[in-house]
Amino acid sequence: MNMQETIAKYKEDFDLFITANEKLEYIFDLGDRHTPLLDTEKNDATFVHGCASPAWLVGECRDGVLILRGEGSSAMAKGMLILLLDIFGNRPAKEILDFDVATLQSLGIIELLSPVRQQSLEAFLKMVYTYAQKCQEQGV
Repeated sequence: MNMQETIAKYKEDFDLFITANEKLEYIFDLGDRHTPLLDTEKNDATFVHGCASPAWLVGECRDGVLILRGEGSSAMAKGMLILLLDIFGNRPAKEILDFDVATLQSLGIIELLSPVRQQSLEAFLKMVYTYAQKCQEQGV
C-alpha cells in the first residue's frame, strides 16, 4: 500500500465518525498500538523540537527506504504518531520527498487540531523530510 492508499484508508475510517470528538477519540485509540522507544534512542537528535508534548522520532535508512519509529508522551501524540508512522514509515525516501503534504488535509482531522498541535505536526513533518532527504542522499 502506498502513501496515497494509506491516507485513503484512514479517510474512510474518519468519514465513519460524525463529530470532531469521535474523530479525536479514534486518534487516541490509535495510540494503543504505540510502542515506546529505547531510552538510549530518546535524545536531542531524535527529539521533535516544537512538539506540544515531548516526542521523539528515529529515522533509519535501509537501501533507500526510510524506517521510522517514534514515541510520544501524551495520548494525542501517541495516536498522531501511529497515524503518521503508518503514512510515512517504511517508504522509499523518494516517495516521501515527492509526497504533497497538503494531501493530509483530505483526512479531515488537521483542522480539529489546536494551533499548538498543528505546530507539532509541522515539526514532525519537517523531521520526516529531513530524514528522507538524508536517506535519498545516501542512496545517490
